[in-house]
Amino acid sequence: MSMTKTFTRLALGASLALGTVGAAQAADEDVRIGFIVKKPEQAWFINEQQAATQVGEELGFRVVRLGGEDGQGVLSAIDNLYSQGAQGFVICPPDVRLGPAVMNRANQYGMKVITVDDQFVDGNGEPLEGVPHLGMSGYKIGQQVGEAIAAEMEARGWDPQEVAALRITNNELPTAKERTDGATDALIEWGFPAENVFDAPQQNTDTNSAFSAASPVISQRGNFEHWIIYALNEESVLGGVRATEQYGLSADDVIGVGINGSGAAFAEFSRSNPTGFHGTVAVSSTQHGRQTAENLYRWIVEGEEPPANTETSGTLMTRDNWQDVRAELGL
Repeated sequence: MSMTKTFTRLALGASLALGTVGAAQAADEDVRIGFIVKKPEQAWFINEQQAATQVGEELGFRVVRLGGEDGQGVLSAIDNLYSQGAQGFVICPPDVRLGPAVMNRANQYGMKVITVDDQFVDGNGEPLEGVPHLGMSGYKIGQQVGEAIAAEMEARGWDPQEVAALRITNNELPTAKERTDGATDALIEWGFPAENVFDAPQQNTDTNSAFSAASPVISQRGNFEHWIIYALNEESVLGGVRATEQYGLSADDVIGVGINGSGAAFAEFSRSNPTGFHGTVAVSSTQHGRQTAENLYRWIVEGEEPPANTETSGTLMTRDNWQDVRAELGL
């Protein structure tokens, strides 16, 4: 059965006899929104949901924080929100192809929807129209990663012909592929040999999954003494760094650069001894949470629909400047 049909069945399977009461809640009544994330235990999403809650307290609306780690979980979360009288929700979906099913359920309930971080796509893989989105430009952020790695290789005097690149991939997620493609293109443009780029496909987006993907790639290529590592986020890069440590590579032999700027990076920078995790391109998850929650509130109360697509930029955070960058971005 096709993925689209599966999601459609999910959307229809738990349908209720709906009236128009939920959709017609007056804007001047107590406004309640949902904030659904795919990995509620990850620092990025913790920050995002907390920031949304904070702006809700400031402006006078309530935020219901929920997790949705698969299609059924997302649809159950939407049902939960409807039962609590929510007028809309912000969502970072576990699968961007869930868009049509999610919007079908939301439209049944009269809810407004904004996506954050990962954008819904249609059956052709194009951004789903009619759903405002706020996120980073995956490709441009990836380019920043590649440029940061190249600069550090130059600073260390590495010969790129003698360096292996560990590209930890998750090509099922378009935003992940955009990020790793951007990093790869920047490295190759700088002069890194394409034949030295080795893929490590991960099953998830966390550190353990990346470690499992990276370990066999590193073990099969013991002839390389220097490694660079990049992926869709810093948790995955950390998994790659842990794998290099397992095979006896020192911090001086590894340059890993992640993406996000959250607790995982802060913990690594706080270690007494430096590791192969050189840095991360930090994006304000706090700002993502605040802006999307406020945008949704304004849309509900004032009828002000947010822009179709808003892209944020990143800042390189390293062991030397991470506390300053953290303060600057409000992380």
